[in-house]
Amino acid sequence: MTAPLRERADSRIEGEEPTVRLDGVSKIYGQGKNSLLALDNVSLSVHPGEFVCLLGASGCGKSTLLSLVAGLDAPTAGRIDTEGHKIAMMFQEPALFPWLTVSANVEMALRVQGVAKRERQAKAAEFLEIVHLDGFGAKRPHELSGGMRQRVSLARALAQDANVLLMDEPFGALDAMTRDLLHDELERIWRERNLSVLFVTHNVREAVRLGDRVVLLSSRPGQVVEHFPVELDRPRRTDSTAVAELATTITNRLRQEVLRHGR
Repeated sequence: MTAPLRERADSRIEGEEPTVRLDGVSKIYGQGKNSLLALDNVSLSVHPGEFVCLLGASGCGKSTLLSLVAGLDAPTAGRIDTEGHKIAMMFQEPALFPWLTVSANVEMALRVQGVAKRERQAKAAEFLEIVHLDGFGAKRPHELSGGMRQRVSLARALAQDANVLLMDEPFGALDAMTRDLLHDELERIWRERNLSVLFVTHNVREAVRLGDRVVLLSSRPGQVVEHFPVELDRPRRTDSTAVAELATTITNRLRQEVLRHGR
């Protein structure tokens, strides 16, 4: 009998340096009376092969945190270290170029790396196959369903040859069945490619379904208030009793945090 996937995930990260480390990170927008403290003294690590989910009330700074890790913005204070690892980011919207084919959208990530045209085409086909979209390379984004467009976005992220994947509510706009299928696909790709994932969601069950660890942020300003290890064997189902029980515990803690801030 093979060891539970949870145990194998734990053994991957033990004793290894984090792929992402935040030390005392704060972010302030604006100046003077109009300034807004979005994140306050956040310290957090993501280890090799670890899937970490971020939860918190709307406006608590989850997306801000991802932007800082991605290098799209700079922290006001503190330090972010990605140990030289390559980072790719997925947003809630696929953000595909509508005038390009599916294959050409994926190739854009390869073109930036200076990959030759013939090799780009071959690699794009390979990444589309990984996300189960082989045969759709000649389609335009408007010809695909929402779930398929997110698969293209994932293929484009993988084409960046990154080992750290940042995901900002990538499945939030999808129906429950499509989201469940994409959970399976994401988990498969994460395992096969040994990615480190930092995943933002408002859906507590989604966080428990996917994560090795769920990190709860306070209401604004965002601070890390609690870590919830998800010690459930994989594969998991969103509607399973074990997932529901842990999700209820986390939801109750989140409710306490929201009420504490009067929101």
